[in-house]
Amino acid sequence: MQTPFITGFPGFISRQIIKELIGQEKVKRIFAIVLPSQMKQASEISQEIMVDNPHISITLLEGDITLPNLGMASDNLVAIQKEIDTVWHLAAIYDLAVPREAAWVVNVQGTSMVNDFVKTLPNLKKYMYFSTAYVAGTRDGLLREDELIRPKAFKNFYEETKFEAEVLVEQIKSDVPVTIIRPGIVRGHSITGETIKFDGPYFFINMIDRLKKLPIIPFIGKSNSFINVVPIEYVTKSVVYLSESEKANGKTIHLTDPTPHPVEEVYRSMVSMITGKPPKGRIPLSFAKIGLKSKIMRQKLGVEKETLDYLTWSAQFDTTQANGLLKESGITCVDFIESLPTMIAFYDLHKNERQYHVPIK
Repeated sequence: MQTPFITGFPGFISRQIIKELIGQEKVKRIFAIVLPSQMKQASEISQEIMVDNPHISITLLEGDITLPNLGMASDNLVAIQKEIDTVWHLAAIYDLAVPREAAWVVNVQGTSMVNDFVKTLPNLKKYMYFSTAYVAGTRDGLLREDELIRPKAFKNFYEETKFEAEVLVEQIKSDVPVTIIRPGIVRGHSITGETIKFDGPYFFINMIDRLKKLPIIPFIGKSNSFINVVPIEYVTKSVVYLSESEKANGKTIHLTDPTPHPVEEVYRSMVSMITGKPPKGRIPLSFAKIGLKSKIMRQKLGVEKETLDYLTWSAQFDTTQANGLLKESGITCVDFIESLPTMIAFYDLHKNERQYHVPIK
Protein backbone atom coordinates (compact mmCIF):
# COMPACT_ATOMS: atom_id res chain seq x y z
CA MET A 1 0.00 0.00 0.00
CA GLN A 2 1.40 3.39 -1.02
CA THR A 3 0.92 6.87 0.35
CA PRO A 4 1.92 8.83 -2.74
CA PHE A 5 2.75 12.48 -3.32
CA ILE A 6 2.09 13.50 -6.93
CA THR A 7 3.11 16.52 -8.96
CA GLY A 8 1.50 17.45 -12.28
CA PHE A 9 -2.10 16.99 -11.15
CA PRO A 10 -4.67 17.45 -12.69
CA GLY A 11 -2.71 16.64 -15.86
CA PHE A 12 -3.68 13.64 -17.96
CA ILE A 13 -0.90 11.22 -17.01
CA SER A 14 -1.02 12.02 -13.29
CA ARG A 15 -4.79 11.67 -13.34
CA GLN A 16 -4.56 8.26 -15.01
CA ILE A 17 -1.86 7.07 -12.62
CA ILE A 18 -4.09 7.96 -9.67
CA LYS A 19 -6.94 5.98 -11.21
CA GLU A 20 -4.62 3.03 -11.86
CA LEU A 21 -3.33 3.07 -8.28
CA ILE A 22 -6.90 3.12 -7.01
CA GLY A 23 -8.03 0.42 -9.43
CA GLN A 24 -5.24 -1.86 -8.27
CA GLU A 25 -6.04 -1.07 -4.61
CA LYS A 26 -2.54 0.29 -4.01
CA VAL A 27 -3.62 3.43 -2.13
CA LYS A 28 -6.03 4.79 0.44
CA ARG A 29 -4.68 8.32 0.77
CA ILE A 30 -3.11 10.48 -1.93
CA PHE A 31 -1.41 13.86 -1.71
CA ALA A 32 -1.23 16.05 -4.82
CA ILE A 33 0.46 19.43 -5.13
CA VAL A 34 -1.48 21.84 -7.33
CA LEU A 35 -0.82 25.34 -8.66
CA PRO A 36 -3.25 27.95 -7.31
CA SER A 37 -4.46 28.62 -10.86
CA GLN A 38 -5.40 24.94 -11.30
CA MET A 39 -6.92 24.33 -7.88
CA LYS A 40 -10.54 24.68 -9.04
CA GLN A 41 -10.14 22.12 -11.81
CA ALA A 42 -8.10 19.81 -9.58
CA SER A 43 -10.76 19.97 -6.88
CA GLU A 44 -13.52 19.07 -9.32
CA ILE A 45 -11.57 16.12 -10.74
CA SER A 46 -10.49 14.81 -7.33
CA GLN A 47 -14.08 15.01 -6.09
CA GLU A 48 -15.25 12.99 -9.09
CA ILE A 49 -12.63 10.34 -8.35
CA MET A 50 -13.56 10.19 -4.66
CA VAL A 51 -17.29 9.94 -5.41
CA ASP A 52 -16.54 6.85 -7.50
CA ASN A 53 -14.15 5.58 -4.81
CA PRO A 54 -15.50 6.69 -1.40
CA HIS A 55 -12.80 4.78 0.50
CA ILE A 56 -10.08 6.98 -1.08
CA SER A 57 -8.89 10.35 0.25
CA ILE A 58 -7.20 12.82 -2.10
CA THR A 59 -5.64 15.80 -0.34
CA LEU A 60 -4.82 18.77 -2.57
CA LEU A 61 -1.93 20.95 -1.42
CA GLU A 62 -1.57 24.39 -2.93
CA GLY A 63 1.99 25.03 -4.03
CA ASP A 64 4.51 25.57 -6.81
CA ILE A 65 7.30 23.11 -7.61
CA THR A 66 9.63 25.91 -8.74
CA LEU A 67 9.87 27.26 -5.18
CA PRO A 68 11.75 26.00 -2.09
CA ASN A 69 9.64 23.45 -0.16
CA LEU A 70 7.52 23.45 -3.33
CA GLY A 71 5.84 26.64 -2.16
CA MET A 72 3.79 24.73 0.41
CA ALA A 73 2.71 26.20 3.74
CA SER A 74 5.01 25.01 6.53
CA ASP A 75 2.19 23.40 8.52
CA ASN A 76 1.19 21.33 5.47
CA LEU A 77 4.80 20.33 4.93
CA VAL A 78 5.34 19.06 8.48
CA ALA A 79 2.01 17.22 8.45
CA ILE A 80 2.76 15.14 5.36
CA GLN A 81 6.51 14.49 5.41
CA LYS A 82 6.35 11.34 7.54
CA GLU A 83 3.31 9.95 5.72
CA ILE A 84 4.65 10.03 2.17
CA ASP A 85 6.47 6.92 1.00
CA THR A 86 6.29 7.36 -2.79
CA VAL A 87 6.87 10.51 -4.85
CA TRP A 88 5.62 10.72 -8.44
CA HIS A 89 7.14 13.72 -10.22
CA LEU A 90 5.28 14.38 -13.47
CA ALA A 91 4.92 18.18 -13.48
CA ALA A 92 6.58 19.68 -16.57
CA ILE A 93 5.93 21.85 -19.58
CA TYR A 94 5.50 19.38 -22.44
CA ASP A 95 4.91 21.87 -25.28
CA LEU A 96 7.38 21.42 -28.17
CA ALA A 97 7.10 25.15 -28.93
CA VAL A 98 7.77 26.35 -25.36
CA PRO A 99 10.25 29.24 -24.93
CA ARG A 100 13.52 28.23 -23.23
CA GLU A 101 13.13 30.39 -20.12
CA ALA A 102 9.65 29.10 -19.30
CA ALA A 103 10.73 25.48 -19.87
CA TRP A 104 13.85 25.90 -17.75
CA VAL A 105 12.00 27.29 -14.74
CA VAL A 106 9.47 24.46 -14.59
CA ASN A 107 11.38 21.51 -15.99
CA VAL A 108 14.85 22.11 -14.52
CA GLN A 109 14.43 24.41 -11.54
CA GLY A 110 11.21 22.62 -10.61
CA THR A 111 12.92 19.22 -10.67
CA SER A 112 15.74 20.59 -8.51
CA MET A 113 13.18 21.70 -5.93
CA VAL A 114 11.38 18.34 -6.03
CA ASN A 115 14.71 16.55 -5.57
CA ASP A 116 15.36 18.65 -2.46
CA PHE A 117 11.89 17.86 -1.13
CA VAL A 118 12.34 14.14 -1.72
CA LYS A 119 15.49 14.16 0.41
CA THR A 120 13.48 15.40 3.43
CA LEU A 121 11.14 12.40 3.47
CA PRO A 122 12.18 9.91 6.19
CA ASN A 123 10.01 7.03 4.97
CA LEU A 124 10.59 7.28 1.23
CA LYS A 125 10.49 3.94 -0.59
CA LYS A 126 10.42 5.15 -4.20
CA TYR A 127 10.91 8.31 -6.26
CA MET A 128 9.28 7.90 -9.68
CA TYR A 129 10.64 10.59 -11.98
CA PHE A 130 9.12 11.12 -15.43
CA SER A 131 11.63 12.12 -18.07
CA THR A 132 11.14 11.48 -21.80
CA ALA A 133 12.74 9.23 -24.38
CA TYR A 134 13.49 12.42 -26.31
CA VAL A 135 16.27 13.59 -23.97
CA ALA A 136 18.41 12.10 -26.76
CA GLY A 137 17.97 15.29 -28.77
CA THR A 138 19.43 14.81 -32.26
CA ARG A 139 21.41 11.65 -31.42
CA ASP A 140 20.52 8.78 -33.70
CA GLY A 141 21.07 5.04 -33.90
CA LEU A 142 20.33 2.79 -30.92
CA LEU A 143 19.59 4.81 -27.76
CA ARG A 144 20.25 2.84 -24.59
CA GLU A 145 18.40 3.11 -21.30
CA ASP A 146 21.59 3.00 -19.24
CA GLU A 147 23.20 6.03 -20.89
CA LEU A 148 22.57 9.76 -20.66
CA ILE A 149 24.78 11.35 -23.30
CA ARG A 150 24.59 15.03 -24.07
CA PRO A 151 23.72 15.36 -27.78
CA LYS A 152 25.28 17.88 -30.12
CA ALA A 153 21.90 19.62 -30.35
CA PHE A 154 18.27 19.40 -29.30
CA LYS A 155 15.27 19.71 -31.57
CA ASN A 156 13.50 22.07 -29.15
CA PHE A 157 13.71 23.53 -25.64
CA TYR A 158 11.41 20.86 -24.24
CA GLU A 159 14.02 18.21 -25.05
CA GLU A 160 16.88 20.34 -23.75
CA THR A 161 15.31 21.13 -20.40
CA LYS A 162 14.13 17.57 -19.83
CA PHE A 163 17.72 16.43 -20.47
CA GLU A 164 19.05 18.91 -17.91
CA ALA A 165 16.39 17.84 -15.42
CA GLU A 166 17.26 14.17 -15.86
CA VAL A 167 20.92 15.03 -15.18
CA LEU A 168 19.84 16.39 -11.79
CA VAL A 169 17.85 13.25 -10.96
CA GLU A 170 20.72 11.04 -12.09
CA GLN A 171 22.94 12.78 -9.55
CA ILE A 172 20.82 11.63 -6.58
CA LYS A 173 20.48 7.97 -7.60
CA SER A 174 23.01 6.93 -4.97
CA ASP A 175 21.07 8.69 -2.20
CA VAL A 176 17.44 8.08 -3.17
CA PRO A 177 15.57 4.97 -4.44
CA VAL A 178 14.72 6.57 -7.78
CA THR A 179 13.38 5.07 -11.00
CA ILE A 180 13.60 7.28 -14.09
CA ILE A 181 10.85 6.73 -16.63
CA ARG A 182 11.39 7.73 -20.26
CA PRO A 183 8.10 7.37 -22.14
CA GLY A 184 7.73 7.63 -25.88
CA ILE A 185 5.03 9.92 -27.27
CA VAL A 186 2.01 9.26 -25.06
CA ARG A 187 -1.41 9.06 -26.71
CA GLY A 188 -4.92 8.29 -25.49
CA HIS A 189 -6.27 4.97 -24.26
CA SER A 190 -6.05 2.26 -26.92
CA ILE A 191 -9.52 0.88 -26.13
CA THR A 192 -11.58 3.96 -25.22
CA GLY A 193 -9.51 6.54 -27.11
CA GLU A 194 -9.72 8.82 -24.05
CA THR A 195 -7.28 11.70 -23.82
CA ILE A 196 -7.58 15.31 -22.68
CA LYS A 197 -5.31 16.98 -25.23
CA PHE A 198 -4.80 16.63 -28.97
CA ASP A 199 -1.02 16.97 -29.27
CA GLY A 200 1.82 14.77 -30.53
CA PRO A 201 0.45 12.48 -33.27
CA TYR A 202 -2.89 14.28 -33.05
CA PHE A 203 -1.27 17.26 -34.83
CA PHE A 204 -1.14 15.14 -37.98
CA ILE A 205 -4.74 14.06 -37.45
CA ASN A 206 -5.65 17.77 -37.17
CA MET A 207 -3.94 18.50 -40.46
CA ILE A 208 -5.38 15.55 -42.35
CA ASP A 209 -8.88 16.24 -41.07
CA ARG A 210 -8.70 19.88 -42.14
CA LEU A 211 -7.38 18.99 -45.60
CA LYS A 212 -9.64 15.99 -46.24
CA LYS A 213 -11.80 17.82 -48.81
CA LEU A 214 -8.82 18.27 -51.11
CA PRO A 215 -8.63 15.93 -54.13
CA ILE A 216 -5.40 14.43 -52.79
CA ILE A 217 -3.34 14.59 -49.59
CA PRO A 218 0.39 14.12 -50.24
CA PHE A 219 3.13 12.62 -48.10
CA ILE A 220 5.33 15.18 -46.36
CA GLY A 221 8.92 14.67 -47.46
CA LYS A 222 10.56 11.26 -47.70
CA SER A 223 11.20 9.36 -44.47
CA ASN A 224 12.66 6.02 -43.47
CA SER A 225 12.25 6.85 -39.77
CA PHE A 226 10.03 5.20 -37.20
CA ILE A 227 7.57 6.92 -34.87
CA ASN A 228 7.34 5.80 -31.26
CA VAL A 229 3.89 6.24 -29.76
CA VAL A 230 2.57 4.46 -26.66
CA PRO A 231 -0.99 4.32 -25.26
CA ILE A 232 -1.61 5.80 -21.84
CA GLU A 233 -2.62 2.48 -20.26
CA TYR A 234 0.71 0.89 -21.18
CA VAL A 235 2.47 3.71 -19.33
CA THR A 236 0.22 3.72 -16.25
CA LYS A 237 0.16 -0.05 -15.76
CA SER A 238 3.92 -0.25 -16.23
CA VAL A 239 4.82 2.55 -13.84
CA VAL A 240 2.51 1.32 -11.08
CA TYR A 241 4.15 -2.10 -11.38
CA LEU A 242 7.65 -0.58 -11.39
CA SER A 243 6.87 1.67 -8.42
CA GLU A 244 6.75 -1.46 -6.25
CA SER A 245 9.81 -3.13 -7.75
CA GLU A 246 13.04 -2.85 -5.79
CA LYS A 247 14.82 -4.18 -8.89
CA ALA A 248 13.82 -0.93 -10.63
CA ASN A 249 15.66 1.21 -8.07
CA GLY A 250 18.46 3.15 -9.73
CA LYS A 251 17.25 2.18 -13.20
CA THR A 252 16.28 4.30 -16.19
CA ILE A 253 13.54 2.70 -18.23
CA HIS A 254 12.31 3.29 -21.77
CA LEU A 255 8.54 2.91 -21.91
CA THR A 256 8.55 2.99 -25.68
CA ASP A 257 6.90 0.87 -28.33
CA PRO A 258 9.07 -2.25 -28.77
CA THR A 259 7.74 -2.69 -32.32
CA PRO A 260 7.26 0.83 -33.71
CA HIS A 261 5.95 1.50 -37.20
CA PRO A 262 7.60 3.61 -39.91
CA VAL A 263 6.42 7.22 -39.97
CA GLU A 264 5.14 6.86 -43.54
CA GLU A 265 3.16 3.73 -42.68
CA VAL A 266 1.41 5.52 -39.81
CA TYR A 267 0.76 8.59 -41.96
CA ARG A 268 -0.67 6.43 -44.76
CA SER A 269 -2.99 4.70 -42.28
CA MET A 270 -4.16 8.02 -40.82
CA VAL A 271 -4.91 9.51 -44.24
CA SER A 272 -6.72 6.36 -45.38
CA MET A 273 -8.86 6.11 -42.23
CA ILE A 274 -9.79 9.81 -42.18
CA THR A 275 -10.34 10.42 -45.91
CA GLY A 276 -11.14 6.95 -47.24
CA LYS A 277 -8.22 7.06 -49.71
CA PRO A 278 -4.44 6.76 -49.40
CA PRO A 279 -2.05 9.71 -49.69
CA LYS A 280 -0.74 10.50 -53.14
CA GLY A 281 2.33 12.43 -54.23
CA ARG A 282 4.83 14.25 -52.01
CA ILE A 283 5.52 17.74 -50.70
CA PRO A 284 9.22 18.39 -50.00
CA LEU A 285 9.87 18.64 -46.26
CA SER A 286 11.65 21.96 -46.80
CA PHE A 287 8.49 23.34 -48.44
CA ALA A 288 6.33 22.18 -45.51
CA LYS A 289 8.71 23.81 -43.02
CA ILE A 290 8.54 27.10 -44.92
CA GLY A 291 4.76 26.91 -44.92
CA LEU A 292 4.59 26.30 -41.17
CA LYS A 293 6.70 29.36 -40.45
CA SER A 294 3.42 31.20 -40.95
CA LYS A 295 1.40 31.43 -37.74
CA ILE A 296 -1.79 31.65 -39.77
CA MET A 297 -0.94 28.42 -41.58
CA ARG A 298 0.01 26.63 -38.34
CA GLN A 299 -3.27 27.62 -36.75
CA LYS A 300 -5.28 26.74 -39.84
CA LEU A 301 -3.78 23.24 -39.94
CA GLY A 302 -3.53 22.77 -36.16
CA VAL A 303 0.16 21.80 -36.31
CA GLU A 304 3.18 23.04 -34.36
CA LYS A 305 6.14 23.51 -36.72
CA GLU A 306 8.44 21.59 -34.33
CA THR A 307 6.44 18.44 -35.10
CA LEU A 308 8.12 18.16 -38.52
CA ASP A 309 11.53 17.64 -36.89
CA TYR A 310 10.46 14.15 -35.82
CA LEU A 311 9.52 12.95 -39.31
CA THR A 312 13.10 12.26 -40.36
CA TRP A 313 14.78 11.58 -36.99
CA SER A 314 16.43 8.16 -37.19
CA ALA A 315 16.72 6.57 -33.77
CA GLN A 316 15.67 3.36 -32.06
CA PHE A 317 15.03 2.98 -28.36
CA ASP A 318 16.62 0.08 -26.51
CA THR A 319 14.12 -1.54 -24.10
CA THR A 320 16.32 -4.20 -22.51
CA GLN A 321 15.75 -3.01 -18.95
CA ALA A 322 12.05 -2.40 -19.50
CA ASN A 323 11.62 -5.87 -20.98
CA GLY A 324 13.46 -7.51 -18.11
CA LEU A 325 11.64 -5.67 -15.33
CA LEU A 326 8.18 -6.08 -16.89
CA LYS A 327 8.70 -9.67 -18.00
CA GLU A 328 6.64 -11.19 -15.16
CA SER A 329 3.95 -8.48 -15.20
CA GLY A 330 2.05 -9.55 -18.31
CA ILE A 331 1.98 -5.89 -19.42
CA THR A 332 2.36 -5.37 -23.17
CA CYS A 333 2.14 -2.46 -25.59
CA VAL A 334 -0.66 -2.77 -28.14
CA ASP A 335 0.03 -2.18 -31.82
CA PHE A 336 -0.34 1.48 -32.76
CA ILE A 337 -1.90 1.05 -36.19
CA GLU A 338 -4.29 -1.69 -35.04
CA SER A 339 -5.68 0.62 -32.36
CA LEU A 340 -5.62 3.75 -34.54
CA PRO A 341 -9.38 3.54 -35.40
CA THR A 342 -10.28 4.08 -31.72
CA MET A 343 -7.94 7.06 -31.53
CA ILE A 344 -9.50 8.65 -34.60
CA ALA A 345 -13.06 7.89 -33.43
CA PHE A 346 -12.41 9.73 -30.15
CA TYR A 347 -10.88 12.61 -32.09
CA ASP A 348 -13.92 12.83 -34.37
CA LEU A 349 -16.21 12.91 -31.35
CA HIS A 350 -14.38 15.79 -29.68
CA LYS A 351 -12.59 17.68 -32.46
CA ASN A 352 -14.96 20.66 -32.24
CA GLU A 353 -14.42 21.08 -28.48
CA ARG A 354 -11.84 23.80 -27.87
CA GLN A 355 -10.51 22.40 -24.59
CA TYR A 356 -8.98 19.42 -26.39
CA HIS A 357 -6.86 21.51 -28.73
CA VAL A 358 -3.43 22.91 -27.98
CA PRO A 359 -3.19 26.66 -28.69
CA ILE A 360 -0.91 27.00 -31.72
CA LYS A 361 1.44 29.97 -31.38
